[in-house]
Amino acid sequence: MPGHGIVSLVVALTALSGAAARQSAPSPGNAIVSEFMTRVKEYVVLHNKLESKLPRSPKNSTPEQINERQIAFGSLVKEARHGAKPGEFFTPPMQEHVRRILVDVLSGPDGKTLKASIMDENPGLPKLEINERYPSTVPVSTMPPQVLSRLPEMDEILEYRFIGPRMVLVDTDADIILDFTEEILPK
Repeated sequence: MPGHGIVSLVVALTALSGAAARQSAPSPGNAIVSEFMTRVKEYVVLHNKLESKLPRSPKNSTPEQINERQIAFGSLVKEARHGAKPGEFFTPPMQEHVRRILVDVLSGPDGKTLKASIMDENPGLPKLEINERYPSTVPVSTMPPQVLSRLPEMDEILEYRFIGPRMVLVDTDADIILDFTEEILPK
């Protein structure tokens, strides 16, 4: 049949274009992470703008000078984000995405050890406030590389931390809590 080759070509091209569309269509997790990263990038721009208002730190800053600068920087962040509420970075879909990552990582062969490292010196559930300083009485919990490698990569001024079963996003220069999740760490 003379038209048989053309029909086969059309069928093959249709199948290939459908496969390509499926491969290039972002998964829901990608869209969630993309939205999260957009908010992170917007915050980094704000951070840099606010930081430019502060005098430079001396090269050999004392702990007191570092603390004073963090307090001043934190005040600027607090003022600029005066209406911030929990869930602005860790939206419910992002929290669910992180929860799935944690379940996956912590259900692996090293899961118990990883969770123990997270919970070592982890204080439980202190009261957390957006735009407040990271509690000075709370040690910084371990963030296992197996968890970090699965989370969206942060700018160097930001860190993920655990406080009890919650994940916290902290601006380390200002020592300010930007957001936190609900209880997200699997039991």
